[in-house]
Amino acid sequence: MKRKEDKHQSAPLLFQMLIYATILFVSQLISEMMPKNFPVPTPVIGLVLLYVLLTAHVIKIEWVDSFGSALISLISFMFVPSGISIAANLDIMKAQGVQLVLVILLSTVILLVVTAYTTRALLWLKKKLTAVKLNGTSQGVKTGGGK
Repeated sequence: MKRKEDKHQSAPLLFQMLIYATILFVSQLISEMMPKNFPVPTPVIGLVLLYVLLTAHVIKIEWVDSFGSALISLISFMFVPSGISIAANLDIMKAQGVQLVLVILLSTVILLVVTAYTTRALLWLKKKLTAVKLNGTSQGVKTGGGK
C-alpha cells in the first residue's frame, strides 16, 4: 500500500529567485517612501513583507523554501563585511572595547529578560482567555437540575 507524501514539490529555483527579487524591489520602493528621519533598511522591510505574504497565503512556502534554505546556508558570508569593518577599526576597539562589550552583554541580558516576561504574560493571557471561553460555553450547557 502506498502512503501519501506530505511534502510538496518546490517551485523552480529561477521562480523562487524572481519572488525574492520582486520582494526586494518593492521593499526598496517602500524604503524610499519612508521619511528620512525614520530610516528602515530595505532587507528589514523585505523580511516583514515576505512574512506578511506567507502568513496571508499569497505566497506558498513551497515557492520560496529551496532558495531560502540556500541563502540561510550562506549566512556566515554575510557577516564577513562586519568582521572586516571591525578589524579595520581596531583603534576604536582598543579605546572603547570594554564599553562596547558591556553594552552588548547588558543589551543581551535585557533582551532575554524582556522576552521571558513577555512570553510569560502572553501565556498567562492565553490561559485566562481559554478559561473565560470554557466558562462561557460551559454555562450555556448547564442543565437546570437545582437543589
